[in-house]
Amino acid sequence: MKKILIIEDERVMRENLVTLLELEDFEVAAADHGTAGVQLARQLRPDLILCDVTMPGMDGHGVLRALREDEATANVPFIFLTARGEKPDVRTGMNLGADDYLIKPAAKVELLAAIHARLERQSLARPQGPFKPDFSSPAPLESLDLTPREAEVLLWLAQGKSNAEIGTILKCSEATSKRHVLHIFEKLGVETRTAAALSAIEVLGRVEI
Repeated sequence: MKKILIIEDERVMRENLVTLLELEDFEVAAADHGTAGVQLARQLRPDLILCDVTMPGMDGHGVLRALREDEATANVPFIFLTARGEKPDVRTGMNLGADDYLIKPAAKVELLAAIHARLERQSLARPQGPFKPDFSSPAPLESLDLTPREAEVLLWLAQGKSNAEIGTILKCSEATSKRHVLHIFEKLGVETRTAAALSAIEVLGRVEI
């Protein structure tokens, strides 16, 4: 059973999310503020975290920074669920390392789709064991005969980002992002995002000693 941590200061929203996810057969834990959420994440090692942005004390951005800086929680899929839906807000969240950014009120179908997508991509984007990709820089991907921009796009693609999300992160349109992805497919001789991601992970992987 997959374990999900909810970090949400609004009681009704928090309780509704807990009920919804428990009915979907997830094991659910919840925290009512950012500091408690970070502590629970370190203690429980959830499979995925849903987090609000605007909270008293440590906000969602602070939560994400703290978790990404901790080796124990750095690779946990993280989804922002917030009312802050302006493009600069989305871009900030994604640049901090969020895996997805949903706007309240998110429909049940949208929320569950995002959760399942991130859980499914986790094993691909973040392999377990001694083989571990280093996503800190796109530069190594230029060895695949990619331009610096294409290397950036592939870096985010390998982390499970959609064309729209990549466009938001790199400050370009979704159409431009899609064109880069198609060029990458041609250069790598692949036809799917999964195959492209595997090519990237092979380059970015390093053996932990």
